[in-house]
Amino acid sequence: MGYTNQRIAYGNTLVELGKENKDIVVLDADLGGSTMGKLFEQAYPERHFEVGIAEANMLSIAAGLAVTGKIPFANSFAVFASGRAFDQIRQTIAIGKLNVKVVGSSAGLSDFGDGATHQSVEDMAIMRAIPNLVVISPADANETVEATKAIAEYHGPVYMRLNRNDYDNVTPEGKPFKIGEPTVLKEGSDEVVFATGYTVGLALEAAKALENEISVKVVNVSTIKPINEARIVELAKDCKGVVTAEEHSVIGGLGSAVAEALYKSGKPIEFVGIKDTFGRSALNYQELLDYYGITSDNIVNAVRKINSL
Repeated sequence: MGYTNQRIAYGNTLVELGKENKDIVVLDADLGGSTMGKLFEQAYPERHFEVGIAEANMLSIAAGLAVTGKIPFANSFAVFASGRAFDQIRQTIAIGKLNVKVVGSSAGLSDFGDGATHQSVEDMAIMRAIPNLVVISPADANETVEATKAIAEYHGPVYMRLNRNDYDNVTPEGKPFKIGEPTVLKEGSDEVVFATGYTVGLALEAAKALENEISVKVVNVSTIKPINEARIVELAKDCKGVVTAEEHSVIGGLGSAVAEALYKSGKPIEFVGIKDTFGRSALNYQELLDYYGITSDNIVNAVRKINSL
């Protein structure tokens, strides 16, 4: 079944996985109606745990369930999943290499109405810095379905961030997800754009706008960690320069990961993302994306800047 919302894709996929694997359990911290953990609760109430507004406690419970052989998926808004429960994720889950899946919904600016307190502009940086933790940022609902299946199969701690809103898919339905592998969605020879999450679609729009001017390769980097550095180097090798795009701070996320992979190459890099600031409230999602420059036009400008060097 095709979905256009990452949260709904995730929730329904969990229900499907729960039919096959009785060890999968789901935890929510008073936000099951938003994270779509409620779908699992409706299907398997005995395997869903509502802990209330207590994210740190939720992750401790998830750790205990993992020790008993269960596969816990612990859900909250990305800003709370990565922030309020940081100590439990670091000290217990990551150090212990426990099989816990932390899923942060409403990531980036996608919770447009609730402002800085609810918008996670730094979650990938926080989670990426924790040893032993895999960090996943699917491009769209199609990829969310397959990424959810993949992280359920993977034994070890994972953080996955999801967008709140509906938008068109840019990846094919049903393509198996391989943790750690970037995917070329459009070939190009002049410049390369590495993008993640919602910005993958924007990168494809930018490449189309530039097709009669600059040949742009677009790469979907849905695994932020572990990032395949050798593959990143290979994909950038024949291009003049690099642009990264993410709905996240330019500090510590995809842009930083790509720059670390390419630091010996000497290639110029432009970063499209949130410039070391918090989010804010808005009337709609697009208003925020425009304000912070998370747009296809901004990617076009970054590509042109690189190409002119």
